[in-house]
Amino acid sequence: MFDVLIIGGGVSGVSCAQVLGSARKKPFVSSKKIGIFTHQKTSSLQEAVFNNAYGIPPGKLGSDLLIESIDHLSNTYPHIIQIPEEKALKIEGQYPEFTIITNKNSYKTHNVVVGIGAANTFAIEGLMQFVEPHKKSLPEKQRIQLKNIDHKVNDGIYVVGTLAGWRSQLTIAAGSGAAVATDLLTLWNDGIQTHSHDSIRK
Repeated sequence: MFDVLIIGGGVSGVSCAQVLGSARKKPFVSSKKIGIFTHQKTSSLQEAVFNNAYGIPPGKLGSDLLIESIDHLSNTYPHIIQIPEEKALKIEGQYPEFTIITNKNSYKTHNVVVGIGAANTFAIEGLMQFVEPHKKSLPEKQRIQLKNIDHKVNDGIYVVGTLAGWRSQLTIAAGSGAAVATDLLTLWNDGIQTHSHDSIRK
C-alpha cells in the first residue's frame, strides 16, 4: 500500500516527488511510502528547448531535462519508488483506498496525483467523468483538464500541471506539482500547514 502514487514523469509529477522526497526527515513523512510512474514518452518536453525557465541554463533541451530529472530523483531521494515503463489505464476505489491498474500491474494507494499533460487523448478509466475543456488554452488545440478546486479533484485525487488547468510553461507546471506536495505534507501533518525547505544552515 502506497501513501501516494504520482502518475507522470514530467515536470509537474517529478516536482511533486522531489518536494515529498525532501521532507523525508519530518516525523510525519518518514514512514510514508511514495511512488511515481515515470512514463515520459508523451511528455511535451520531448520537443522543447528552454531559454526562459528560471534556474535552467539557456538552450537546455527538454528531452535531456526529462532524463536528468529522473536521475536527480533517483540519486537525491532514492526512497521514492520509481515505476518506469508502465502506463496508468484505470483507477478504481475511493479515498482512502484506490487501485491503479497499469498495462503491466496493479497498485494500491491512499492518494493519487495525476500529472500527464492536457492532450485530449487522456483515457484513464475512473477519471473520465472529471474531464472538461481546458480553460486556459485555445479551443482549436482541444486540450482538456480535470475539474478541480485548488488541484483537488476528489478526496484523495489531485491533479497537477497543464491537466490541472494551468498554462503550458515549465515553471508553472513545476510550481503546481510542488504545491500539491505541500498539500499532502499538510494532510500528513494532521492539517497543520507545512512545507519542505533545504538550507545551508542545517
